[in-house]
Amino acid sequence: MSAVFDWAREENLQPEPITVEIWKELPEDFCRLVEVENGEAVRAEAPSRPHQTATFRLAHMVDRAIAEHVDQYRDECLDTSIDFDLLLWETPRTTIRRPDLGIYDCAPPDLRPLPAHLVKLVIEIVSPGTTRIDLVEKKAEYAIAGIPWYWIVRIGDNSVSMIEIFVLDHVLGQYRPHAKLTPNEPQTTVDLPIRITIDWTQLTGLAR
Repeated sequence: MSAVFDWAREENLQPEPITVEIWKELPEDFCRLVEVENGEAVRAEAPSRPHQTATFRLAHMVDRAIAEHVDQYRDECLDTSIDFDLLLWETPRTTIRRPDLGIYDCAPPDLRPLPAHLVKLVIEIVSPGTTRIDLVEKKAEYAIAGIPWYWIVRIGDNSVSMIEIFVLDHVLGQYRPHAKLTPNEPQTTVDLPIRITIDWTQLTGLAR
């Protein structure tokens, strides 16, 4: 018998909506396993090995781009993280997502969850179990939260096969397509929100 039948009891239901104040007091081990949708804890999909590898390799490229950007524009401070707590809104009920990767204005290390107004770019890597969430739900939520740039990374044949770039249309309040990047050349450079060079040779052979 499935363990779900043992778990499905009234006393195991979430007793009240999760607020930011409650979230800050919850164990971090628990918070890494869930997202919060309108106050309700939702189990997060465990990423595959290719998903994890693509995240780490893209993070290295983004981190290098940030270092070059900050060195050139010394009046701006940016940072990046993988799988971080992102606060989209608190009302009417709290919604907290955990993007695969992001670029944001520098913030104190203990600021958790990170408020959406600091975020410049969110990157989500599509997995079979998260396709609808990444392409529909999160895309709409990130737009409502005002995040200027959204990248959707697709994996096929053990490699990153495409990166779709969306920019926020502030008038319509939704994302519009900006570019589709494919590995036709060894490298591709994009200039927004900062100059990032995608090294496609590093985005193959994701699982060995």
